[in-house]
Amino acid sequence: RFLRNMVRAIVGTLVEVGKRKLKTSDLHLIIQSQNRSTAGASVPACGLFLTSVIYPYIK
Repeated sequence: RFLRNMVRAIVGTLVEVGKRKLKTSDLHLIIQSQNRSTAGASVPACGLFLTSVIYPYIK
């Protein structure tokens, strides 16, 4: 299920990985935990754009 503000939380967590505050292996554990409090801070919605979606089964 896609949760409200999920992308903002994922991007915020990826930013922390980029800043080396979290390890890439931590990202997998955070997602598996399904516990929002373990993720990084949500980033602001302004500036986030979905540019494309690719489905391998649709040409």
